[in-house]
Amino acid sequence: MAGQANSRDVVQRPDGTWAVTKPGSERALHTAGTQAEAVERARELLHRDGGGELRIHGTDGKVRDQRTIAPGNDPTPPKG
Repeated sequence: MAGQANSRDVVQRPDGTWAVTKPGSERALHTAGTQAEAVERARELLHRDGGGELRIHGTDGKVRDQRTIAPGNDPTPPKG
């Protein structure tokens, strides 16, 4: 799924923590102790960054849920 515009994944790391990642990136944008915390942070990041797709992976690594996140309110939207 690499190359998809504005998407984030929530995946479990080998140490048991959960990470928010961008497809194709090796570094986590955020880590959390629980999946719920990671999902909430990923939702906030996507909302702030103009919306996009959030994929939530289970402990087996397979996508178990996918959500579309709406963009936030832009205080200075483009004219025209």
